[in-house]
Parts: sequence; structure tokens; C-alpha cells
Amino acid sequence: MSKNWYRLDTAALIFPAITRLDWANAFRVSATLSEPVDREILQQALNDLRPRFPSYFVALRKGAFWYYLEESRNPVLVREDYAYPLTFMGRRELRQNCLRVLVYKNRIAAEFFHALTDGRGGILFLSNLLARYLELKYGLAIPREGMIRDPGEKPSPEELEDSFLKNAAPVAASRAEETSYRLHGTREAGGFRHLTCGVIPTSALLDKAHEYKVSATAFLAAVMAESIIGIQDTEKPRSRQRPVKITIPVDLRRLYGSRTLRNFSLVLNIGADPRYGDYSLGELCKTMYHQLCAQATPQNMAGMIAANVQPQELTLLRLAPLGLKNLVMDGVYRRSGEKGGCLNISNLGRIELPAPMEPYVRRMEFIIGPQRSYPNNCSVLSYGGSTYINMIRNIRESELERRFFSRLVELGIPVDIETNRR
Repeated sequence: MSKNWYRLDTAALIFPAITRLDWANAFRVSATLSEPVDREILQQALNDLRPRFPSYFVALRKGAFWYYLEESRNPVLVREDYAYPLTFMGRRELRQNCLRVLVYKNRIAAEFFHALTDGRGGILFLSNLLARYLELKYGLAIPREGMIRDPGEKPSPEELEDSFLKNAAPVAASRAEETSYRLHGTREAGGFRHLTCGVIPTSALLDKAHEYKVSATAFLAAVMAESIIGIQDTEKPRSRQRPVKITIPVDLRRLYGSRTLRNFSLVLNIGADPRYGDYSLGELCKTMYHQLCAQATPQNMAGMIAANVQPQELTLLRLAPLGLKNLVMDGVYRRSGEKGGCLNISNLGRIELPAPMEPYVRRMEFIIGPQRSYPNNCSVLSYGGSTYINMIRNIRESELERRFFSRLVELGIPVDIETNRR
């Protein structure tokens, strides 16, 4: 029997090439329910979603010229959550499935190899898994609205498309960018990841951001940049410092009206150069906000899309064997992939579920792992009146979290701290 297969989308092409023995680009979305999870019912709900969302139930395959995704021969089995979030997703596992579904007491978590989708696609999948689970367990009638799809309908071609190919500009934007300051520390043995979650009232965050006349994302980026500038100040004089830039993923679906469930986001690096002088928090807020507004336009992003799409169309690269492609892509990633930022702040914004689901879902979270060449990352999601800021690191030192969350408290934003620290 033939199996469905999918070309990797434009953003996903790089991920198999740069995966290492101790690192895979993955992320997690999770929901905490009001009652313990019934694993058998969750398994049935997961099985029911497979025909509706086929691009998530796939395995990574290696061809002569490109990696690709193929319908998995193996079911995705609900497993007990273990160890720490985002344990290493190695090639042996990816050849079976690129998706995990994990349960711990009241919590359901889905972890994705980033070649499948981005955070927006991940949270849509989790929301539909929750909806189907609640229908089966409690007999709820959940309306098909917002992110919730009918599990009985066929996926539309638009959901499976590579939207990058449709929206590239004729001319590519330059990749040239000055190298940012790099956070560093003592790497943990065995790949252990420290996770610190700051839970804050969404209203308090928005009120403070509006006080500075910026968005919540720009405000958090400004506080993060201020914290990192403080760390760099302890290490070297201003004249020898590097720019401090925060990497912000931008969901392109809103800009271009795309319905794809695959990757369709690009990152912008926004920040300040401490060599030019001191910045107040208000000045950092303005700097971050205006850079984000100026760069996140359809025209500018189309040029950035073209910079990723056009190399795929080069005859020499298309005909090169996969091993050579991997070397080229790995070299490009080392030179320009992460050098422009200190860490990500990936904000999925406010997540809304249909009203019948709300009493059963107490909490939702989003966690991205550390990148290959820098040890800290930050992800943000708001649900039910609370904003969950997850800071993850693979080093022992917790100075960044201490500075960042302490600064929020100084600004009058209450923060409840949760951690998996040993």
C-alpha cells in the first residue's frame, strides 16, 4: 500500500541538516486539565485525529537529494511524561514518529520536531486533541469555531501547502547582520534542561506594556534586553561589548492570510547596542517596538522569505547529493542562523478555546528548547487570564531568569515562580 509523503516546507529543510547527537529543534505545547487524564480515551482521541491531520503523523525519511516526511507506519502512542521537557529527539525516534504525546497526572503535552510545524500549528493540533478527548470523555458538544476543526472532514490543500513558496518576493533580502552578544555558562551533563515558569496576570502585563505604549511582546523583549545588557556589563567594558538582540518569531499567516498547518513563520532580531550609551527601559521599549513594526511588514518579510526560497531553486544545489547539501546548510546556519540574536522570545499570544471546553482546561503552556549554539530560550502563552513565561536553559547558571523576573516584580507585575530545578 502506498503511503502519503510530504516535501519539507522551506523553513523545515534546515532542521534535519543541523540536528546533532545532543540537539534537535523541538518544542512542546501542553494543557493541564481539571481532572486526571484517562490515557485510553486520550489514545482514542489521538487515533481519531490522524485522518484529519495527516501531516503530523509522519516519520522523517532520507532520500538521495532531500529529506522528506512520510506517513508513519507506526501509531503515535500516548506515553507517560518523564524526566524533563523536550528530552532529546534522536534520528532513530524521528524515523518512527516526529510527534510525541505525553501524559502526567492532569497534564497532556505534545512535543513536535520543528520540521512538522511551528508553534501556531502545534497549539492548533493540541486544541483539537483536547476537544476530541473532552467529547469522548464527557459527551460535550464542542462547536467547530476558532482553531477547532471537524475531525470527520478531509484536510484542505491549503492546510498542507508550503506557504513560503507562494509569498516570496522577486528579490531576496540580505542575510548580513552583526553578531549579537552570546550568553554562556556551564553546560549541564546528560542534556538536562532547567525550566523556570513565571506565571503573571495577563492584565498586569498588558497594563504595563500599554503604559510604555508598546505591545506585550515588545515590552518583554525590552525587559529581557535590559537584563542581558546587565549581564554583559559584569563581563567586559562597554567599548568591547556586542549588540544585544532578541529573536522574535513572526507568524506569517496573519500577514498573508495563509491557512497552512505547516511551518509559516520567520524570525526578526531586534535590540540595542550598549556601546552607544545607556538605555532606560522606556527607550528600550520604543526601540524594540518600532523595530518590530518596521520589519514585520508583508514587503519586508517577502524579501526574507525569498532569501530562503531562492537557494532551493539553484540547479547545482537541487542536484547535489544530500550529504553535500547537509554540509552547505550546516555551514550557512553556523554563519548566519543564530548569530543575530541572544535568545528567542516566542509569544503565541492569548489562546481561546470554545466555551464548553474552558471549565475542563485549567492551564496551557508553550516551551521551546535551547537553540544549538546558545543556552537560553523563552516562550510565552496566555490563557484564562494568566500569562505563562517559560525560560529554559541547558546551563547551570540562573542569572538571566533571576534578573528578568526580578525586574518584572520591580515594575509592579506579580510573578509566581515554578521550577523543575534539582
